[in-house]
Amino acid sequence: MKKYTLGIDVGGTNIKLGLVSSVGKVVSRTCLDTSSFKSNKNKFIQGIALAADELMEETKINRKDILGVGVGLPGLVDPVKGVVNFLPNISGWKNIPFKKLLQDELKIPTVIDNDVNLVTLGEWQFGAGKGYKNFVCITLGTGVGSGLVLNNDLYRGEGNVAGELGHIPINEKGPKCSCGGWGCFESYVGNQYLIEKGSKIFKNKNIQLEDVFNLANHDNVRAVQFWDEVATHTGNVLVGIINLLNPRLIIIGGGVSNSYKYLGATINKIVKQRAMKIPASMVKIVKAKLGDDAGLIGAHVLVKERSR
Repeated sequence: MKKYTLGIDVGGTNIKLGLVSSVGKVVSRTCLDTSSFKSNKNKFIQGIALAADELMEETKINRKDILGVGVGLPGLVDPVKGVVNFLPNISGWKNIPFKKLLQDELKIPTVIDNDVNLVTLGEWQFGAGKGYKNFVCITLGTGVGSGLVLNNDLYRGEGNVAGELGHIPINEKGPKCSCGGWGCFESYVGNQYLIEKGSKIFKNKNIQLEDVFNLANHDNVRAVQFWDEVATHTGNVLVGIINLLNPRLIIIGGGVSNSYKYLGATINKIVKQRAMKIPASMVKIVKAKLGDDAGLIGAHVLVKERSR
């Protein structure tokens, strides 16, 4: 019996790899810097394969013990054809047969999907979404995305690319976005924008979001206001989602969610003020439970589903 799956969570900043047990526990992991690989597709595939080989060697787990490989990618992915259509935050990745390329390299059955769909599957089966049949999972990080569980099924849309919450326009004349549009939600809450904003506010070009979080913890007024503005943008976008879909639950994950203590109250206040009464009264907004492992655990869920 094959006991493990290999999860690969590709982000705009990092690539996380993890071996996941049959009960959904990450037993070993490693991480790569996305910028070291993303400019060269062959190098990218080979780098992931090498890291996977090293992980298996380190844990003494052989290929024959692995049921399959699940990969989450940050953008428009066709999970049926195994093709990456477009990755907004990794330039040059258009119409790439990613599944075949990686499967040929690893010699292990491989499936791919949008990264937030995998986070959603993980939270649904093992995390904050367990037991819910209608919920939205959003991630706030380098990019912003969402996964939709509607009537107890992961909703993918006609072209298998539903859930690009980060590219909902919130300003008709806003800044240009990496997706080709402008005024997108991601342009106001994505990591790059927030770090640039923090650099200007705190006059520190090396500042990180963790630093702004720590400043807020020490009651720095500007830092608290910084996170309140992120929460305001997020809350207003969620009002639209709540009015449209009437979900029972919204899960907020991703790196920015680590500052949820400064986001939650404002988000809930805006939803209460602006969303329609019935859907607003039914929805619950919570922080994701699985943290950085959500994508790896979701990859495990996807592999098991596809291998049935």
